[in-house]
Amino acid sequence: MSSLKVTIAGIEFEAKFEDAAPKTVAAFRRQMPYVSKVVHVRWSGEGVWIPLGEEDFGLGYENHTSYPAPGQFVLYPGGISETEILLAYGGVHFSSKLGQLAGNHFMTLTSNLDKLAQIGPKVLWEGAQEIRFEEA
Repeated sequence: MSSLKVTIAGIEFEAKFEDAAPKTVAAFRRQMPYVSKVVHVRWSGEGVWIPLGEEDFGLGYENHTSYPAPGQFVLYPGGISETEILLAYGGVHFSSKLGQLAGNHFMTLTSNLDKLAQIGPKVLWEGAQEIRFEEA
């Protein structure tokens, strides 16, 4: 499997897909290269997210968690809240205004983790930042 590059607010990270979430990985990979914006989470703690509204990836739960570790991406497939992708940069208890959520852990950052903590404050104080996922 080829390596991945994720660029957030101009900071480059290497990443890997998670073998434990093959359906989520396949659905996301079909979208690549994927470019969007991240905004700071409202209820979950130290994380940024890509709100996806009613987008339907055709997924259920796999390798799901409510507590992603820093550097882990989760895709919430929708249901009680809107579809979204969340990246933890610190402590996260994944939730929405409707309560606790669980998302599919499908990707993890593997380099420059010391720069991850810069992402949250930048997004919080400067607003939405570009995020780009691509095969390296």
